[in-house]
Amino acid sequence: MLKKFQEALDKRKEVGILRMLKPKLNGIDFYSNDYLGLAGNEELQAQLLLKVQENPTLLSGSSGSRLISGNSNIVDETEKYIAEQHQYPAALLFSSGYNANLALFSTLPDRHDTIIVDEQIHRSVQDACRMSHAKKLKFRHNDPEDLESILKKQTGPCYVAIESLYSMDGDLAPLQEIAALAKKYNAALIVDEAHAFGVFGYGLIEKYDLHHDVFAAVITYGKALGAHGAAILCDETVKSYLVNFASPFIYTTAAQDFLWMAIQTGYEFLKQKPELSEKLNQNISIFRNQNIDTPSSELSPIQAVLIPDNQKLKNLQKTLSDHDFLTYAVYSPTVKTGTERLRICLHSFNTEEDIVELTRIIKEFI
Repeated sequence: MLKKFQEALDKRKEVGILRMLKPKLNGIDFYSNDYLGLAGNEELQAQLLLKVQENPTLLSGSSGSRLISGNSNIVDETEKYIAEQHQYPAALLFSSGYNANLALFSTLPDRHDTIIVDEQIHRSVQDACRMSHAKKLKFRHNDPEDLESILKKQTGPCYVAIESLYSMDGDLAPLQEIAALAKKYNAALIVDEAHAFGVFGYGLIEKYDLHHDVFAAVITYGKALGAHGAAILCDETVKSYLVNFASPFIYTTAAQDFLWMAIQTGYEFLKQKPELSEKLNQNISIFRNQNIDTPSSELSPIQAVLIPDNQKLKNLQKTLSDHDFLTYAVYSPTVKTGTERLRICLHSFNTEEDIVELTRIIKEFI
């Protein structure tokens, strides 16, 4: 067994794609998902600290799953608050976006159903589909015509799964077109808003007023909100069904009440600080004005720079690191061979000077 595992690791090391855990680095952040800087916002931290001082039991362990001893008034109140904010009948909280997607797609579709996913859907959805007994099909990335050609051929219940903002290419889904197709063919549309929440207000579902056309949505809080956890937005019936049948929910110990309190506090903080998203949008524009070739949306905080040469990509990342710029190089198999890229994440706290210098160095390599 160990020999087999070591051979697989050695093979990855040989081609330069061995993943390793490293200490958190000091430098200029162009690689984290902390788009609005809330993970280190001192004002938000002070608000959270005050709440803990007023109620230290927030830090206590939940002691069990929510169906046993882990439920509380705070998590119930937070779910009601989230549902109201997003104009959905109900919300169900999870400890991570991965678990939320695992619960949705391993539980709702059964062996008589079909799940049609965008070919670039997040790995959590891919893994969940393997746990489901449903048939899974893929449609070409952000291609409504290809999706419709697949929907036309289906005879049973269908689910359509997309992200509103994709994390590898940094491009936006044609959400309105896909929602219209799902409605036309009576398919249940599920949208992962992980990277859109906070960047585009409460996400693109809200932006386009599609609450009644999206069967369920996943909102995660470890990115723009600077916290942790996730919520599924859905109908009360779907929430009850997940509580009864979703293994990732039933068999997971609930998080501390501090997490749920931090999420609700984060929502309130976002309302108080609209200037954070405004500054992020300004920085995205500054980056785009440097004329770097990218497949990413001009509105996205994620800007991908394709460099299908592993050695060149490694050299670029090292040069940037030598200048204190923290970036993330993405190799296959995370992305398709030939589409390796430098993934740049922009934030409200990045300076114009740093963005310009970052792009100057990148231009020397492409």
